[in-house]
Amino acid sequence: MSKGRGTIRASVAIAAAGVVALSACAAPEDVEGPGGEDSEITDLLLATGSTGGTYYPLGGEIAQQWTDNIDGVDVSTFATGASVQNLRSLEGETEDDAGTAADQSQLIMAVNGVAMQAQASEGPFADQPLGSPDDIRALGNIYPEVMQVVVSADSDIESIADLEGMNVEIGPPGSGTEVAARQILEAYGLDPDEDINAYDSTFGDAATALGDGQADAAFGILSVPASGIVQVSASNDVRLLPIDGDEAEGLMEADPSYSPLTIEGGTYNGQDEDVVTLTQWATLYTTAGLDEQLAYDLVRVMYEEAGNIGHDVGGQILLDTAIDGLGSMELHPGAERYYQEQGLLD
Repeated sequence: MSKGRGTIRASVAIAAAGVVALSACAAPEDVEGPGGEDSEITDLLLATGSTGGTYYPLGGEIAQQWTDNIDGVDVSTFATGASVQNLRSLEGETEDDAGTAADQSQLIMAVNGVAMQAQASEGPFADQPLGSPDDIRALGNIYPEVMQVVVSADSDIESIADLEGMNVEIGPPGSGTEVAARQILEAYGLDPDEDINAYDSTFGDAATALGDGQADAAFGILSVPASGIVQVSASNDVRLLPIDGDEAEGLMEADPSYSPLTIEGGTYNGQDEDVVTLTQWATLYTTAGLDEQLAYDLVRVMYEEAGNIGHDVGGQILLDTAIDGLGSMELHPGAERYYQEQGLLD
């Protein structure tokens, strides 16, 4: 059982006007336009992740691009427990294991591998499957989600297998980080509930715990470079543990959402050598009920306006990688039409 560090979790502030059932997007709201004429505004909610991660700030910037560039659309974002909770929020209000609440959402950010588990009612969805997992639709990839396992540069820990008996931050309950961390630990022969002292902080708090010596290692599915790791490495040199060899091959064979990725030496203070790890994708999802033209516009704007996003990851939102690693997930027809026009699909 993972343990929290006694930190106070802020309640989620949600502006949830007009949230509707799974089979449709938010109902239009009449507002007074120029000249006193009424115009319709469609309110949408985007479920992101914890405030210390990448999803929350990046999602806010993407939502602003949608609001600014799609007539009659207003997209709000809110913090959540990330992937697992977000996928459940497509079907209604949810609460994660830490008590974080989330309203029903029309749009979510989630790790592609976790979405595949939701569709197949596996992993964290085995005991409590979604009511309509086949209604999930992919809109497009946002950026590579790279598993980074961080230790202090002067640590004796050289491998995932060395984490036995250590204090390890594995990510918030229901997050893509937690799901992947458990898979990786098991691949190296460790039981996450028995062989390590598992903690479930957000990565921001996990990085602080690592810098303070309260944690021996921290898992994070993050962008590269990850701001949290950059911050902790500014005062404490760090290293990344490799995920490669037979263990990585077994993980990729069991879960096609994984692929290998090399993080170049010098990315973080103390990380002098290249490190091979695994990556998935942060992907935008919705349901089959989202209006086709609206889905088309959301996808179009996300890629066409990516250059206006100030977050470091904005440069990784690329049309060329929009449909990589989708696996068994079905594209929304609106997204499919856009990719056909762009030459990504026949």
